[in-house]
Amino acid sequence: MSPIRSPKRPPHHDPATHHDPATHHDPGPPDDPAPRSGPAALLGLLTAAGGPRYAAALVVDALGTGLLRPFLLLYGIGVLALDAGTAGLAMSAGMVAGLLVLPLTGRWIDRGARSLPAAATLLVRAAGSVTLLLADGVAGFVAAAVLLGVGSQSWPATHAAVVSTLTEGRTRDAALAAGRTLRNAGLGSGALLATVAVAGGTGALRLLAGVTAVACLLSAVLVHSLRVTAPQAPPAPAGDPADAAGAADPALRRITLLSVANLPFAFSFDVLEVALPALLVLHLHASAAWSSGVFVGNTVLVITLQLAVVLRLAHRSRHTVLAVGGLALALSYLGFWVAGGLGGTAGAASVAVVSVLFTLGEILYSGSGTALVAASAPPHLLGRALARWELSMGVGRALAPAALTALLAAGPGVLWPVLAAATLLAAAVVARLRPAA
Repeated sequence: MSPIRSPKRPPHHDPATHHDPATHHDPGPPDDPAPRSGPAALLGLLTAAGGPRYAAALVVDALGTGLLRPFLLLYGIGVLALDAGTAGLAMSAGMVAGLLVLPLTGRWIDRGARSLPAAATLLVRAAGSVTLLLADGVAGFVAAAVLLGVGSQSWPATHAAVVSTLTEGRTRDAALAAGRTLRNAGLGSGALLATVAVAGGTGALRLLAGVTAVACLLSAVLVHSLRVTAPQAPPAPAGDPADAAGAADPALRRITLLSVANLPFAFSFDVLEVALPALLVLHLHASAAWSSGVFVGNTVLVITLQLAVVLRLAHRSRHTVLAVGGLALALSYLGFWVAGGLGGTAGAASVAVVSVLFTLGEILYSGSGTALVAASAPPHLLGRALARWELSMGVGRALAPAALTALLAAGPGVLWPVLAAATLLAAAVVARLRPAA
């Protein structure tokens, strides 16, 4: 099969050599008509970049992402008889290893590779699942966690690179949003599969690890068969290494600043998983059902609204949407602060109401962040730009549990104002970094 390259367009508008000014300067109006929303549109967008073969890989990634955290911990405890602390440290080591590999993944993408890095992430995850099956102690579990961490951390950047090569403009934004919708559905489905596997005992856990390995391997083969590539950048002038050229690129510097500003935004994911349950159960002494209800409600809203919101705001600047998402998150944090002061059932109900605003902020943030980076990055630096964005996401998520619990231990009056102030500052930086039209 011959390689698939970026779509052929007139020389003045070839996305492989010149990303369109509308998306680069981000003035607002879309450079191509945005697709309509609905189930048919979701299916069409999932197959827009790579067809059914790539869509199948997206399904495997979505389920694997949802399965990884609960399943890996339960496998270490239930099958290998590790204590929770040891298993948790091994999983953290895997995620750190994944972050360390991200810059290398970005450079690989910048050499013109597209489907091959995406296939490699799935292949590494298949190897991690096989290693898990063969493990009989701590060393094997750590090796499996590292392989799974590397594969899962590198996937978002490689996926965004494939989508950015096969689509452009607002169609690219919508295709990325469709992938996130599927991923969020996979989070819930994967967690449910892990719960069922636990009920089935160690045999079911081993079977699930084997099925995951086979699914990742088949998906890697499907993705690699696409053979999507992009033209390499022209060689750097003598005495001007490519790395120096990349570091000096104004667009890449702006994306680096955006990635730093992304750190407070990235805390939002663990606010839902860590801070809100702690607020509801420990400070408001509410039933754990409130926490579960907020989590389920958030998941349902993200799945149902993510794509529709992205399409609805297609005429807006990506910088503006991301900044407004930060404002909505900051306001929700202040709302949680006020709700926590009410106490009891009234406080828990208020937290549930404010969580709708929080979810809207999360949708705006996740729907515009990666799309903004993909639209702003020079084609020959797309990999490094995506890697820096995903690295800030990973670092933020790694720091969030410790930082949130420490702030919450000092009191809700410390946690929520600090989070709100940091997110407002980040939103202001995002708005300030918008290039002049």
